[in-house]
Amino acid sequence: MENKRRKKRPYQQLIWKIWLRTLLLLFFAFFFVMLIRMLGQGKVGNAIVHFFSSFFHMSWEAALSVYWVYIRSHLTYILFIVIIIFFLILFWVLLSWFMRYFDEVVKGVNQLVSGKQEPIAMSPELDFMEEQLNQVQAELEKSRRAKLDAEKRKNDLILYLAHDIKTPLTSVIGYLNLLYESPDLPTEQRVKYVEITLKKAERLERLINEFFEITRYHLQAVSLIKAPFDLSYMLVQVIDEAYPLLVAKSQTILTDFPESLCVFADADQLVRVFHNLLKNAISYSAAETVLTISAEKRKEMVVICFENEGTIPPEALNRIFEKFYRADQSRQSDTGGFGLGLAIAKDIVELHGGNIFVECTNNRILFTVVLPINAA
Repeated sequence: MENKRRKKRPYQQLIWKIWLRTLLLLFFAFFFVMLIRMLGQGKVGNAIVHFFSSFFHMSWEAALSVYWVYIRSHLTYILFIVIIIFFLILFWVLLSWFMRYFDEVVKGVNQLVSGKQEPIAMSPELDFMEEQLNQVQAELEKSRRAKLDAEKRKNDLILYLAHDIKTPLTSVIGYLNLLYESPDLPTEQRVKYVEITLKKAERLERLINEFFEITRYHLQAVSLIKAPFDLSYMLVQVIDEAYPLLVAKSQTILTDFPESLCVFADADQLVRVFHNLLKNAISYSAAETVLTISAEKRKEMVVICFENEGTIPPEALNRIFEKFYRADQSRQSDTGGFGLGLAIAKDIVELHGGNIFVECTNNRILFTVVLPINAA
């Protein structure tokens, strides 16, 4: 088993190359010193004796005696020291060669940090590192482009929002002036003007709420305060709060969840998730249709499903959880918000250690939330 794991190491080629070069250097150091000893046996000794005799003004016999006492009798230790010194010199050469790999890695990381989009190239021994750095570079570029795209969509939406706020506000002021300046208006016309003013004021309120939602999303980090609560009871409350929206479109909801389903999580944050999912289902399904909300326990997880009639284009299905993305791109439509509801829902679910995904088949849209029962 251990051998299989070793074979799978991506840096195995580099390890073998370092190991082989180290052995070759050790062998070369030993072989070189032995070769010098064999070739210089006798001649080297005579040269040393001649050096002693000339430098210290000794007789040949005295110099030879010094050679035998201090050098010849300790030749093994001297050769060992020479081998060690020679090996250290060669090892320094090996280390300098090995540092070249570190230089390549540092260069690749610096290129990654600098944001250059040129491919990172390394030695064949570092092909595993080259592949991973290029993969990280591609992911960073993808993330950077997604961030710029989201920022552009956000700026566009804020610009549209500022324009759209002005339109209902102008209408509200205009109709209120008519009511104020014409106290003798017929009751029927007065009721009509009040109704129009109310609708414009409600539209203005929705736009302002969206504006604050955008601002809050960027200024506040979501923090979880977890406690045990009844998920079934929460879903009933969410449905009750959506009653006016359901009545307005003559829609009904079928429920399928147990009377009690206790989970340990942040109730305040999860209610935002379910409110956004239900609001999304109501908004994007036709009038007089049936929506379905179900929940069940599966081992240590709880699965909550929101299903409604409708379709989502495939290109929108892949981006539906992106910030500031709307499946309905028409900003004049009153359907939905400004593309934050589902992004916020995804963030909250993932903070709980869960997952959220969407499917669209047979003219039915299904949002599924999977949460741990104990989201500790």
